Amino acid sequence: MLALLVLGAIGVVVMWPKISLYLASVKTTSNDKTAEFYFDASKGLEGLADQLVAEKIIKNRDALIKVGEYKNLNAERLASGKYLIQGGTSFRNLLNGFTKNAAGNGNAEVEVEVTFNNCRDVYQMSGKVAKCLMADSAEIAGKLTDPATLEKYGFTSEQLPALFLPNTYRMFWDTDAEKFLVRMADEFKNFWTPDRKAKLAVIGLKSPSEAVTLASIVYSEQSRNKEEWPVIAGLYLNRIQKGIRLQSDPTFKFCWGDQLDGVQRLTYEHREIKCPYNTYYNDGLPPGPICIPPTQVVDAVLNRDDNDYIFMCAKPDYTGRHDFTVGYAEHAKNAKIFQNWLAKQQN
Repeated sequence: MLALLVLGAIGVVVMWPKISLYLASVKTTSNDKTAEFYFDASKGLEGLADQLVAEKIIKNRDALIKVGEYKNLNAERLASGKYLIQGGTSFRNLLNGFTKNAAGNGNAEVEVEVTFNNCRDVYQMSGKVAKCLMADSAEIAGKLTDPATLEKYGFTSEQLPALFLPNTYRMFWDTDAEKFLVRMADEFKNFWTPDRKAKLAVIGLKSPSEAVTLASIVYSEQSRNKEEWPVIAGLYLNRIQKGIRLQSDPTFKFCWGDQLDGVQRLTYEHREIKCPYNTYYNDGLPPGPICIPPTQVVDAVLNRDDNDYIFMCAKPDYTGRHDFTVGYAEHAKNAKIFQNWLAKQQN
């Protein structure tokens, strides 16, 4: 009997490492509901354990590390990303989810939504994208504006905003600046179908960047009432074809950067600024977009309204709509009515 007890004790001692490893592997997460968890793999296994404890997803740090070390989970074998951790997940399954697979993602990694819209330039866009991804805004903006990037994709720095199509995209949280750029280039190519490219010649434009530039002006003039987009596009294309300067207020406002943010009434003094984007002083389109417009506005440009309008003036109300005219005399009359109305509103 004593011999059996001794043998049993020896067996327990010999098997204890495996038993303790098993007991550690079946411990479970302590969160009550599904937890969103963002992880940077450069922190390594101990960093992962520390973060899981800090976010109250696990309680036993040492047990998790024991299981991770058995699996040889160093920083190179762990995957950065967003994870959804269910309550009661075993440590074994939890760590399997963080393990990098052949595609370079975590086995349980999930995608995030990357949304950007209403951006004035690629720097503002980079800031919005950085709120959704692991990469910071400086890294993204630096990659986008790198001369090598411009040369590769055939854009000038002024034209670059035309590459980006505002939307909501699904991608992995650890998508870096290079992968984000490649994804946006693919979206650009998919958008600019042969049919859309054929329409450029029909309306008298030479490239997608010119269409986006005009769309950026249309959208800056009218962001509230989309039914006016093709009408305004037609008006500006009429001006271009007739050799008349666009004389669009948003273009000279763009020259001031953020200095005119919140300014409701633009003056002749504001308009006097000399810069390549000011269409009161320069013929044709500006060198690039003055914002990153929605794709629907680009399509409105490509499908311009066939009109003879040359002038537009805001209506004397709060609708945000415009009166469109062919002749200057009628436009001058509309402008005076609007100015009188505006003066009354400010009293």
